[in-house]
Amino acid sequence: MKLSTREDIEAPISYVYGRVSDFAGFERRALRQGIAVKRRSDAAPEVGTIWDIAFDFRGRARNVQAELTTLDVDHAIRIESQSDGLNADTEIELIPLSATRTRVMVSFELKARTLTARLLLQSLKLAKTKMNKRFKARVLDYAETVEDDYRRGQ
Repeated sequence: MKLSTREDIEAPISYVYGRVSDFAGFERRALRQGIAVKRRSDAAPEVGTIWDIAFDFRGRARNVQAELTTLDVDHAIRIESQSDGLNADTEIELIPLSATRTRVMVSFELKARTLTARLLLQSLKLAKTKMNKRFKARVLDYAETVEDDYRRGQ
């Protein structure tokens, strides 16, 4: 199952890239939401960096291992994750539309490796329209936040 969307942001590509590659900020945000996030190395994130993530979902504890597989400055970020029979691939691409406008394309794809994961994925597919709307709304909200912060000079 794949979810994808794109948004245009009134900010230069270097600023947008700086925001979407702020892994420490995303780690803090996850911790505030009750998600345990642990980066395996203390060094700055680079290709090969791995995070161990733990959270509760549908009444069960879930563990995810996420690896940064692509970090192309000002162009793309890709993270591959594995958990309980599911593989997830998250990709963020940036395209400069002008000196002060950037298109952000975000995709998230889930693939099942086990029968249990296939059943979970099948139930998610039944709600794909609703999930896609929520996904697009969250990306839009993030894009608007980045744009507002750029306008304020943060």
